[in-house]
Amino acid sequence: MASQTVASPRAPGDRRVELTVRGLILGALITLVFTAANVYLGLKVGLTFASSIPAAVISMALLRFFKTSTIWENNIVQTVASAAGTLSSVIFVLPGLVMVGWWTGFPFWESFGICVVGGILGVMYSVPLRRAMVTGSDLPYPEGVAAAEVLKVGAAAGAGGNAAALAENKAGFATVLWSSVASALFAAIIGTGVFASEVARYVRAGASVTGFNVGLSLALVGVGHLVGLSVGIAMLAGIVLAWGVLVPVLSSFHPLTGDVAALANTVFRKEVRFMGAGAIGVAALWSLGRLTAPVVRGVISSLAASRERTAGRGDALPITERDIPFNIVLLVSAVCLVPLAVLLWAFLSGSAIASAAIPLILGALVYVVLAGLIVAAVCGYMAGLIGSSNSPVSGLAILTVLGASLLLLVVAHPGDPIAGKALVAFALFVTAVIINVATISNDNLQDLKTGQLVGATPWRQQVALVVGVVFGAAVIPPILDLLNHSNGFAGSPIHGITAQPLAAPQATLISALANGVITGQINWGLIAWGAGIGLVIVAIDETLRRTSKRQFPPLAVALGIYLPMSVTFMVVVGAFAGKAYNSWVERRPNADVAKRLGVLLASGLIVGESLFGVILSGIIVATNKDAPLALVGDSFALPAMFIGLLAFIATVVGLYRWIGNLAQRV
Repeated sequence: MASQTVASPRAPGDRRVELTVRGLILGALITLVFTAANVYLGLKVGLTFASSIPAAVISMALLRFFKTSTIWENNIVQTVASAAGTLSSVIFVLPGLVMVGWWTGFPFWESFGICVVGGILGVMYSVPLRRAMVTGSDLPYPEGVAAAEVLKVGAAAGAGGNAAALAENKAGFATVLWSSVASALFAAIIGTGVFASEVARYVRAGASVTGFNVGLSLALVGVGHLVGLSVGIAMLAGIVLAWGVLVPVLSSFHPLTGDVAALANTVFRKEVRFMGAGAIGVAALWSLGRLTAPVVRGVISSLAASRERTAGRGDALPITERDIPFNIVLLVSAVCLVPLAVLLWAFLSGSAIASAAIPLILGALVYVVLAGLIVAAVCGYMAGLIGSSNSPVSGLAILTVLGASLLLLVVAHPGDPIAGKALVAFALFVTAVIINVATISNDNLQDLKTGQLVGATPWRQQVALVVGVVFGAAVIPPILDLLNHSNGFAGSPIHGITAQPLAAPQATLISALANGVITGQINWGLIAWGAGIGLVIVAIDETLRRTSKRQFPPLAVALGIYLPMSVTFMVVVGAFAGKAYNSWVERRPNADVAKRLGVLLASGLIVGESLFGVILSGIIVATNKDAPLALVGDSFALPAMFIGLLAFIATVVGLYRWIGNLAQRV
């Protein structure tokens, strides 16, 4: 039985089971799983994943026991879960407040407030963007389309007892479940030390050094499968450029003393990654340039729909075009600025820059509104182009923190190190709000594409998105606190229990950029060189688009330069593995079913490993041991590397063969 929904203009007889209490509760429960997984994955490797598809599969498996469940209700469940899961991208910025020594942990209400305000603004901004980028564009939205296909299969299984659809539904649930178990077990064996976590080797080449570092992560294979081959090839180009050209060239200017691995990684962290940041910035700005016209058209269309409602002609709008009215969007957006101003005031109270609180707060509010609109549009476009899992949040966070830091220098001039530290922290705080706007818009448009394909009501989805934001905001702070206590973050003055801090690569770089701008110590030359590389990549991409219809995604290349090889290489492997699998099943019966199961396998690999990481953090805190599962010592490192690599290959091949054969029995 459907619960009472929010009042909205609708055609007579439109009483579909869509926005229900049970759907919202189920979405909230799934949120706990996927938000925790995304927080851990993002802090470990700098990537997050879209949770729409596995959430939809779980929802269908549970709601099919209710006779009144519908495809639209399942769509609401995945909407809530995916919105909450994507909000975890705030970890690209928020840990920076611990790294710069401003926070020692993650105070719940401040962290919750940042997530809620930024997330709701992201939902509101995505309302006019829906018309520009979902209904008024030909963007592919790969994850949104895949989620819609999964929902349609589930609806066919439930309505009329379609045997084939029911069999696929069961196979899909089994795929998510057992791939999650396999991924978690593999991560657990790595925790014992029997399998190595990575395979690495660094070498000298004349006056230079270089090397490779391949992380044995099933989750990253899943990410690669989801982002696809074109992104994988582009990311591989970035890896080759970083480790085959930039690291060797730049390391030749350093004396070859000490550990080769230490020198290679130092050059990468302190020089190459800043060049990657410049390339990411150019790629993000180029994406924005493509968006101006469709965004303007979307706003005009949304205003026209609002006038139709005001004139009493709302029932004439198709149900798939009924957004939250634009006047309500403006009102909610304006109201969100009030708690944001309170958060900013509380943040500045008692600090070394409290005397400049009023101009700082006013400047921050204007910046959040304007920069939020820009990053929401860019993220939405990139989500439509290559999917939410490979969104340009990193690059936009870099641009945003640079803009915020420069703005703060204009408003307040730090006269001492204490005031400078306060400005750095304030810049990170403001950036965290804007990144929530960006990531939620990034995910929402993917969800709204799914809704469009299954005939859902946009305003109901938009309400569910707000609910998902609130649930996610409540989950993120305690998980961050747990991981901070168990592992800590690289470069943070606060150390966790384990000797293996989480890399938090984006937060590390973003806090360094904010500190560099405000203290005047940033190396603009490296960023400029990276921007030049970005321009070359953009030129190559544009040439390929016009001459061969192929793509060379600039952002993916830039990420290959910017992120550690231990992260990116397995994403590339996953992209090629996914292509090989799809080519294999293409020649067999039930190819479409097999491809959908491949997407679910990838999602399960991500969820299983990430959830185990959160569980392991809890064990570390409970036992106060840095390696509570360890069965062997450092002397077993070499055998562990070979055993782990062989087991990894066997596991990946075995899982793909299993689901390929499973599809034949559907």
